Amino acid sequence: MQRRTPPPAWRRLLWLTLLSLLALQGYFALRIALWTIVPPSSTTFMRAAQLRLLKSADPPPWQHEWVRYDAISANLKRAVVASEDATFLTNDGVDWSAIRSAWDKNHSRRYEREDKIVGGSTITQQLAKNLFLSPERDYLRKAQELVITYMLEGILGKRRILEIYLNSVEWGNGIYGAQAAARTYFHTDAARLSPWQAARLAVMLPAPRIYQKRLYSPYLNARTATIAARMWDVQIPR
Repeated sequence: MQRRTPPPAWRRLLWLTLLSLLALQGYFALRIALWTIVPPSSTTFMRAAQLRLLKSADPPPWQHEWVRYDAISANLKRAVVASEDATFLTNDGVDWSAIRSAWDKNHSRRYEREDKIVGGSTITQQLAKNLFLSPERDYLRKAQELVITYMLEGILGKRRILEIYLNSVEWGNGIYGAQAAARTYFHTDAARLSPWQAARLAVMLPAPRIYQKRLYSPYLNARTATIAARMWDVQIPR
């Protein structure tokens, strides 16, 4: 009887890699499905920040409090959507035109000389990265981000995505979520933010640890006025 030749090592390794990738995607999907019922207690970015603060000589207090969607001002929802993802309610989680525009700018000589990086991520993509991934920029991480993005869209829906995003995004050193941001900067609750307060918080999101020290800088003042004007033109989940 002829002995069967075992598959070559490279083929076994390929199958193991594929099975591992499928198992990882299943893990992500199960975690996301759980968040339809309970809120995430933390994100990968939050845990990294906690570790960083623990290592610092004089760490600021950790501030994070979950509040339900209806307890967050519609002003903040509109301002964040206007600032971060104007097509949030109508896109499928990815704004391909924004990605192409960001690619063109990031590979232009002017932006390379100025060492600037332009982002094209939607709110759902930002949430996918914050929940599970690292801030490193490479194509494999971006591919995984896209897979998680479509999982979030398919499992959670827009309202829950925005609720989790507003409760987990960074608004300063040790400041996470809308409630902590509202109390820190304006001594009020997230439900009571005015349009101008909401617009100012929204424009802080690209660099919150920098802007928290320059809350009323000329740039932030001008950007706040722009978002305060635009926020009424966007739609938000009900």
